Amino acid sequence: MLATIQKQQNNYVVKFNRPLSHSVDAVWAVLTENEKLQKWMNNLEIIDLRKNGKIHFNMNDGTNAFQEITITDYVEKEVLEFDWGKDTVRFELSPSGSGSILVLLESIGELTEHTPKDLAGWHICLGLLSDLLNGTVHEEFPMEEWQKWFAEYKQLVAYVEKI
Repeated sequence: MLATIQKQQNNYVVKFNRPLSHSVDAVWAVLTENEKLQKWMNNLEIIDLRKNGKIHFNMNDGTNAFQEITITDYVEKEVLEFDWGKDTVRFELSPSGSGSILVLLESIGELTEHTPKDLAGWHICLGLLSDLLNGTVHEEFPMEEWQKWFAEYKQLVAYVEKI
């Protein structure tokens, strides 16, 4: 399911909506517990899980280099929002009749040539998250699938830029 992009007054909001057949507790655990988080987004490491807390974006290049990310909003089992470069990523989690709904919102100040790459990456990571909840762990990032979604998001971003 492709994300949507809406132009706002001063930015763009990208929305990924993922209904999941798992409880809020189970989904929250894969978002916030490092041993689970790193199975679908291996660069992220929760350091201090609270508002104004910290996450590390590890470069995973053997140098122990990382970027520090600030958690800008946090409500346990409901909201996890953090800086993403100049932008913001927000996970919103709510119960549904068949499990839960995970919404990822990325607030983007400016669409660039990197935007579709980032969006394709989030798309793949959300698929890896869903697979993890269903008991499948991927050892490798699925680059071929990423290429497919990158092409889709490149078209979507080009369309939104024309509006």
